[in-house]
Amino acid sequence: MSKTTYIEAGRRALAEEMTRDPMVWAVGEDLGRGGVFGQYKGLVEQFGPDRISDAPISEACIMGAAVGAAMAGTRPVVEMRFADFALCATDELVNQAAKARYMFGGQARVPLVVRQPMGIWRSSAAQHSQSLEAWYAHIPGLVVVAPSTPADNLGLLKSSIRCDDPVVYLEHKNLWPLEGDVPEGEHLVPLGKADTVREGRDLTIVTWSAQRFTCVEAAEALAQEGVEAEIIDLRTLWPWDRDQVLSSVEKTRRLLVVQEAVSVAGFGAEIAASVAEALHPLLAAPVKRLGAPRVPVSYAPTLENQVRVTAEAIVAAAKSQLTPAAA
Repeated sequence: MSKTTYIEAGRRALAEEMTRDPMVWAVGEDLGRGGVFGQYKGLVEQFGPDRISDAPISEACIMGAAVGAAMAGTRPVVEMRFADFALCATDELVNQAAKARYMFGGQARVPLVVRQPMGIWRSSAAQHSQSLEAWYAHIPGLVVVAPSTPADNLGLLKSSIRCDDPVVYLEHKNLWPLEGDVPEGEHLVPLGKADTVREGRDLTIVTWSAQRFTCVEAAEALAQEGVEAEIIDLRTLWPWDRDQVLSSVEKTRRLLVVQEAVSVAGFGAEIAASVAEALHPLLAAPVKRLGAPRVPVSYAPTLENQVRVTAEAIVAAAKSQLTPAAA
């Protein structure tokens, strides 16, 4: 194991896969200068401009070209700079990439990865701060991945590049500088397998992306009061690890789903409904969701903080699950 940042783990994953497979290449705006966040730094010098391709400012053009290249046999990694900007390429991703395998009777595949930096990031305001994972989970044909640790960013990006279906790969901008232990040598994390971050007996907390760390902070505070929360980081939202979540809730009999995204119609609702349908007779309290209010993210830090899901809010929601009234 070695200490590596989240951003460096992603860079290493891409470099390893490009070295392993000459059909892997990357395309997007600002790649020639290392990416807007530096996530491609040094790769153009290592692999050349033909494989680290700097594109004009047209998300639709970038995505459309990548879809065609994937169908022709290559494995493009598409950089959208911000998850918000990928909305300019919705048709190419949703109506072309996601549908091609079905439309051509399984004779065509679209093995591309669409990297979308997501989430609230220091006064980036309403057009640069969204978490849109639920949109993509809704679309048949798309795989949706949201890694939270450096090791997972390495292993999941490598697995995503090797996947034969289009993958929407959501990296939280606040996690770029995060350091963590990363295995040396080949490291793959399977798609669709959740990570039990912390074991507990009283409550299951299901989350993903940067909220993993907020949930851990909350669980540590709860432990000081004798409450042991089990935390599951989904890592992959589609497919999501239904069996692991159900197994945990069968043990704790309580579920809290935590997401940074707007709570209304968020992916947390899918988890909550699935657990309620499968385990309703066993639940000691109603399933609870915690997410952002349905408002745009503000530029002003004071207003931005009003939409953040904090450890204090998670603690309060967890305690509401454990009250005698809930039981």
